[in-house]
Amino acid sequence: MGLLEHIDELRARLVRILISVAAITLFTFIFGIEEFNFSNFKIYLPFPNIYNNISAQFITKVQHDLLPSYVRLIVTSPSQAIFAQFSTSLFLGVILSMPIIVHQIGKFVSPALYPKEKRMILRIIVPATILFSLGCIFSYVLVTPFTLDFLYKYGIALGAQTFVTLDEFISFVLLFTLAFGLSFQLPIIMVILTSLEVVDAQFWRKNFSYAIVAMVIFGAVITPDTSGITMWFVALPMMFLYVIGYLFARRKS
Repeated sequence: MGLLEHIDELRARLVRILISVAAITLFTFIFGIEEFNFSNFKIYLPFPNIYNNISAQFITKVQHDLLPSYVRLIVTSPSQAIFAQFSTSLFLGVILSMPIIVHQIGKFVSPALYPKEKRMILRIIVPATILFSLGCIFSYVLVTPFTLDFLYKYGIALGAQTFVTLDEFISFVLLFTLAFGLSFQLPIIMVILTSLEVVDAQFWRKNFSYAIVAMVIFGAVITPDTSGITMWFVALPMMFLYVIGYLFARRKS
């Protein structure tokens, strides 16, 4: 295809991605999950509810799971709650649209790939999805609640009442979770670069010390406190994943 045909195809793929993200975003922003009883059976179905929508229910669940009991969630401006709900809906829209996003990107780049490269991409989709999910779960279950409790205990030690605004809390949780999901893609990136012969497997072994420095810096950047403790919850799993990535890359070389 010519340049204009490539641009037209790219635009068509992007439009499909945007429609998918927008549809799921609006659905989670307009509909809530309600409980209905039919002949003593409980059924949970979507029902229009602009206040207690899926986004609000998700925020309530996150608050219950992650926020320490001594911290109060507050709203300090009229638009703060709706903005937090919309941001959450957009996050859910992107995450739930990921299969469509990956499919559309794959369809766009597949004509330029050799059969070997196509097979490699197909083989890494499932591991990449699993690693991303594991990163999000690791952050949600362990790192985020520990970090919040650790940081807010400084306020408790001073005898201060502890509050957090809704938008700050949601932004912290979503960005932290996304950062961990992406960081867990490290072995996939290493295997891809080795399979495409951009670097060889020994490159990863020779540069392990530099990689450690980079991972520690990355952990320090995405963690909000200056204690130097929580950043290791990011850096240590990445070091383990780096070793796993090297072992798989060595098999591919």
